Amino acid sequence: MIDRIPALAWSCLPDGSTEYLNRKWLEYTGLSLKEALGWGWKAAIHPEDLEPLMAKWYSHLRSEEGGEAEARLRRFDGEYRWFLFRAEPARDERGAVTRWYGTNSDIEERKQAEQRLRNEILALREEIERASMFEEIVGSSEPLRAVLRQAAGLSQVDTPVLILGEPGTGKELVARAIHRQSGRAERAFLRVDCAALSPSLVVSELFGHEKDAFEGALQRRMGRFEAADGGTIYLDDVGSLPMEAQCALSKALRERAIERLGGNRPIPVDVRVLAATKCDLAPAVAEGGFRPDLLAILGASSLRIPPLRERPDDIQQLVEYFADRYSKAAGKEIRIVGGEVLALFQAHDWPGNVRELRNVVERAVILCDGNAFTVSETWLKGESPRRFGEQATLSETLSGQEREMIEAMLAECRGRISGPSGAATRLGIPRQTLESKIRRLEINKYRFKI
Repeated sequence: MIDRIPALAWSCLPDGSTEYLNRKWLEYTGLSLKEALGWGWKAAIHPEDLEPLMAKWYSHLRSEEGGEAEARLRRFDGEYRWFLFRAEPARDERGAVTRWYGTNSDIEERKQAEQRLRNEILALREEIERASMFEEIVGSSEPLRAVLRQAAGLSQVDTPVLILGEPGTGKELVARAIHRQSGRAERAFLRVDCAALSPSLVVSELFGHEKDAFEGALQRRMGRFEAADGGTIYLDDVGSLPMEAQCALSKALRERAIERLGGNRPIPVDVRVLAATKCDLAPAVAEGGFRPDLLAILGASSLRIPPLRERPDDIQQLVEYFADRYSKAAGKEIRIVGGEVLALFQAHDWPGNVRELRNVVERAVILCDGNAFTVSETWLKGESPRRFGEQATLSETLSGQEREMIEAMLAECRGRISGPSGAATRLGIPRQTLESKIRRLEINKYRFKI
């Protein structure tokens, strides 16, 4: 009867050594009864799970109380699956343990569901942390509507998409819109800033690594692709990836599987890849800096986000939107944006696109008195007021450019200075140096924290 039940069953002597395993257990693991008896069954346990499982088992033997534990069991074909180990003691009339009886139940699907939930919680936390002040794409101009129509079409297919656009145009917002309208909307959306990753660790970050794959790899680590399984991964500034990572990414897209660093087994993943670049990758291909096969895969479906100067009709909506959002955050009421201010905004070229406009509006809201929304023309020119005919010194010009670069990066990094995605790393300077420059230039770094 025990050989025929649809469960893996076994019994042990009081010291914990196995005296019997049913046919289902032996057929599943591929071990013979002779190999598995005593303590031979340990050969079927995943090496990473054996020590904690044995610690739990010895604890039950000492306490003489039943219990359960989780571990991965190797199938006859070499694949490991998660099982729940349950054990209960049998006692004689004096209460002494005479046998241990147990079963193993397959819980692989439950573990995968738990992992997906953890991945989605992680993605939600990252999304909340990086959430911008606007939660949707603002504008109604024809160039923007054309982009949104194209994005809606791309959301219905599962092919990779390369999103082109200047810095500050909203490439990530479009990527998120594609994800939200796709069949993957209920799953994770993970953003990876390729430019902020350490070149030596980028493959590990994307695809994970096995224990001891390199110095400091003390345990197995899941990469971003596994964490995004079933969902979407957004690779920002994909042109910054080193050649080794490009090769691995190209292979992963072709085979729909990844290999952890230091591993030798392909891991199937179901991930939609959306990539973005601020520059034309064709010259990089010609110079040998970007793989042509990867560009062919990513660029099969491409989408260009127009800069703000190509959609001036959206400027009024954007100004009113940001003024409303920032005034509420500041506890102010700005109801009217004057015609002169709008004319000033529409005449500006906006090299920093929507991000630059957002920063200018935020500055105006913070500095304005009462409900009057005013903007100095010098803010848009990026220079301080100067008398007619007066020339700027080289030091002043360099300081102004330095201030612009630091403020733009602080805005992009949401005020974060240190860490892999902080402004110091992005600018390529030590954190202490950036802090010193911020103090010298009298930049209010806290206004960029949102």
